Amino acid sequence: MTRRSCAIYATGIVSAHLLIVGIALVVAQVFQTMIHERLKKEFTLTEASQVFESWKNPPPPVYMEYYFFNVTNPKEFLAGGKAAVQQIGPYTYREYRPRENISFLENGTKIYALNPKSFVFVPEKSVGNPEVDIVRTVNIPFVAVMNELSSYSFFLRTGISMYIKSLGVDLFLTRTVHEVLWGFKDPLLTKLHTMRSEVDEYFGLMWKKNGTHEGEFVFHTGVENYLDYGKIDTWNGMRKMNWWSSNQSNMINGTDGAVFHPLINRNELLYIFAADLCRSIHLAYVEDVEVKGIQAYRFAPPSDVLMSPKENPTNEGFCVPAGDCLGTGVLKVSVCREGAPIVVSFPHFYQADPMYINAIDGLSPNKDEHETYLDLQPTSGVPIRACKRAQLNIILKRVQGFPSTRFLNETIFPIMFVNETATIDDDSASQMRTLLLIVTLVSNFPLLIVGMGIILLLVLVVLFCRNRQKKVGIALESCIKPLKCEQPTDIIDAEMCVK
Repeated sequence: MTRRSCAIYATGIVSAHLLIVGIALVVAQVFQTMIHERLKKEFTLTEASQVFESWKNPPPPVYMEYYFFNVTNPKEFLAGGKAAVQQIGPYTYREYRPRENISFLENGTKIYALNPKSFVFVPEKSVGNPEVDIVRTVNIPFVAVMNELSSYSFFLRTGISMYIKSLGVDLFLTRTVHEVLWGFKDPLLTKLHTMRSEVDEYFGLMWKKNGTHEGEFVFHTGVENYLDYGKIDTWNGMRKMNWWSSNQSNMINGTDGAVFHPLINRNELLYIFAADLCRSIHLAYVEDVEVKGIQAYRFAPPSDVLMSPKENPTNEGFCVPAGDCLGTGVLKVSVCREGAPIVVSFPHFYQADPMYINAIDGLSPNKDEHETYLDLQPTSGVPIRACKRAQLNIILKRVQGFPSTRFLNETIFPIMFVNETATIDDDSASQMRTLLLIVTLVSNFPLLIVGMGIILLLVLVVLFCRNRQKKVGIALESCIKPLKCEQPTDIIDAEMCVK
């Protein structure tokens, strides 16, 4: 056997083995399964996992941008006209949210943690100085008192109204942004404090929220089931809430929004429990996006999350008392926050009933600026970019006994909205791209084997064809008898010599 023949046989054998092994690996998905099992084990809240440290101290910087609605025509509104507001902001704060008091429970299947949040002002990302800039907005303590007195007798309400008026307290107040946000000593609350010591003298939208946490959380570590990774088991000792009017609405579903299970697909719904909204919400796939060279799935709350019970009956449980429902796009949360009739929505009443938007001049909802969304890397489930946007509103209406409200048209009045953003930092993005490259190479290794087998198969065909041509040439030469043309003996030999 010649050397060429040995090369042909060897190439054929190697090509056949590569094709058989590669196709078998592709069909059996051995490497994909191996990677998936590795991801399921790695993405757990255990001290041995690589993600545990980033869960304790999230590396991406989180920024809170506060926007306020400055009331420009209070007299016209009190006289029965339409309110006009002007958006001011952002006033941006860097948010720090480390996990503290961590302890493992039930053989490491669950983990307890507190998540205190602290805020530091970032002037270079803000439009002005919050300690100097002034904003005119609704006097929430005053509205809370009116709301509390709504069930009392008319004469009592009238007497209290006159006393409040003597204090110089009205439906609108003018304060610095810092005071409205972080607190000030309110004259009305100060008077109430002298009668009821449990009433705080200070009021602010974020009063006592700098350096405090939203409750005690127990999470699933994901050791038993990777789909439970980061899911909330209990919040403040509760597995479900008790202030909504249906079991489904009271459920505590999903994670706290910081982590999600790996291997996310486009067809699933993701659940987040938002303690500040007193409820769980779901997010659905919207589109594929790219963030810092990383492919991600964008998830966002669909329109049915805050849809009216008339259009989405499952939301009927958020009507408290039962049957007392608001329209699409707003949610009354005063059931879990005692005091004023607080309502939450998306900024500028995005995705809300037009009647709420048209009731206030100065609102212009749009998707780019007011949609809440979450960009997740689907293989790891890691949030690459997040944008949580929520608006705080209050219900203003006529209250008998309070003359300043006698001309009011019932309105859900916007106070402020917050844009909470986080984007993966450059170092983490680089590590993520490296990880995804390794995952891609390992996952596609069987295809590489098949490709090498196909290349060797093509080489085999070329070698076989060349070897075939050589054998044919040798056979033809052996069949032709050499002719002596120096001295042709006849005419036929002469003609052959010419040829």
